[in-house]
Amino acid sequence: MTTSFWLAVGLFFALLALISWALALYLRAVLDPNGKTWLDPVLRPLERWTYRLCGVDPRKEESWKGYLASLLVFNLVGLLLTYLILRIQQWLPLNPKGFGPLSPDLAFNTAVSFTTNTNWQNYAGESTLSYFSQMVGLASHNFTSAATGIAIAAAFLRALTRTGARTIGNFWVDLVRTTYYLLLPLAFGMAILLVSQGVPQNFAPYAQAQLVEPVSVMGADGKERRIERQEIVAGPIASQEAIKQLGTNGGGYTNANSAHPFENPTPLSNLLEIFAVLCIPGALAVYLGLAVGRRSHGWAVWGVMAILFLGGILVCWHAEAGGNPLLVELGLSPSEGNREGKESRFGILDSALFAVATTATSCGAVNSLHDSYMPLGGLVPLFNMELGEVVFGGVGSGLYGMLVFVVLGVFLFGLMIGRTPEYLGKKIGASEVKRAALSILALTLSILGLSAWAIASPWGWAGIANAGPHGLSEVLYAFSSTTGNNGSAFAGLSGNTPWYNTTLGIAMLAGRYLMLVPVLGLAGLLAAQKTVAASQAAFPVSGGLFILLLLATVFIVGALNFFPVLALGPILEHFLLHAGQTF
Repeated sequence: MTTSFWLAVGLFFALLALISWALALYLRAVLDPNGKTWLDPVLRPLERWTYRLCGVDPRKEESWKGYLASLLVFNLVGLLLTYLILRIQQWLPLNPKGFGPLSPDLAFNTAVSFTTNTNWQNYAGESTLSYFSQMVGLASHNFTSAATGIAIAAAFLRALTRTGARTIGNFWVDLVRTTYYLLLPLAFGMAILLVSQGVPQNFAPYAQAQLVEPVSVMGADGKERRIERQEIVAGPIASQEAIKQLGTNGGGYTNANSAHPFENPTPLSNLLEIFAVLCIPGALAVYLGLAVGRRSHGWAVWGVMAILFLGGILVCWHAEAGGNPLLVELGLSPSEGNREGKESRFGILDSALFAVATTATSCGAVNSLHDSYMPLGGLVPLFNMELGEVVFGGVGSGLYGMLVFVVLGVFLFGLMIGRTPEYLGKKIGASEVKRAALSILALTLSILGLSAWAIASPWGWAGIANAGPHGLSEVLYAFSSTTGNNGSAFAGLSGNTPWYNTTLGIAMLAGRYLMLVPVLGLAGLLAAQKTVAASQAAFPVSGGLFILLLLATVFIVGALNFFPVLALGPILEHFLLHAGQTF
């Protein structure tokens, strides 16, 4: 690793810290129902009109159960509407290609996927969905699912700052303000930047290009066909790409996602998309410190996320830059690295950085093929998702996921060293720990349980493209990605089958709501507590000791659950590869 590499990494994290700080200051106004922003003259009337239209009293707050009920009803209605759109898209407008309806299982999988901020795609968007389905059915969820995650984080932070309270805010107010004041303006600006880099934004029909050299291909029916023209995809790509990244959604307009030159045409657009994925999760960590009145605590949590993120970059980049040992034995220079599945315009470093960023958050967008990574290179994205995607994590979900680890860490290490299990003046007792542990165990059960079911079933084996440990990794990655609401894939798995569409949909629902319910329950407990003055015996929530112990909690509680299966998958594949065996 050269000096220039470390300078680039240092500049990257410095810019990310600056963006996180600036956006956190803006979030403080957005997430306060009475906060004032520079967009108020334009958006305040629209906000008030929205409340009147929906019959919402913005002054009325909800208990954690009421907040949860509002969230679930809103998400259920959105899921059903999206399912309906996908099933009847042939009769809806903006369908110049005349695409037909999705099958019931694929429509269910896709509707659940975008409702839960997962954006797992068992289809090729450019050859399956109309413009209407892309914009109304899917891109709308990119806003609302992201706003839902941020709303939950905001409610949790209110619970930390309140004393003896029965309410944690108003879900509808949090949803509207986050969408209007944060996501829409950022997405508009990001879309303009992407258009400037060459990303299309239109409603034109697909173009036809004459091939310079016609080719012959074998069709599914076994007959040879001669291809003389190529179809060029068009449509509202930039607008969907912008919120796809900012909302850590990840669902690509095209099947190749951010590896497609129409979604990500230049090195600058690639860098913009990486920062777009990280900016809101990073800002929420800093906002934590502002909300509770302890800035050092927010930066300590941000620092833990940054350390884990940097570790992932170094491991993934080192594995990919080292190349395939079998090819090195045949004479390929190690400096060539592993270029399989990577776009030449990005190279190994930018591909590895994108892979780590998209799985450290719950984004799932890809600019390279993760299935082509070296075993340890592919281990990093898999490991990121199995941590619950708390390494910055999704918008909102990363913060409240990390706060669950904070609660567990304060309890465990506080008892071990004789300190009071107390967090920001709130006592951490049995009830709080049970709800925190339940949110983590739900993710573990979903990933390992559904992966085991698939591996032990004929329908599971039917979709696996590779034998041995790599085949196990493909299945494990799929259920880790869907449970973690990420959406990326190893791509070797044929998931568009009734069994996989259904079980992966179940994993998405479990990953979103079986974690969300105990988190809001924990928020309700914390809000109801009386805040006590911090004592000298209380566990510190900033500084090097706190960072070290939070890192230990993430690894011990979050990672060890998956070490046995990782040892049988990518770790075993790594050793077998060096022994000369491939899969």
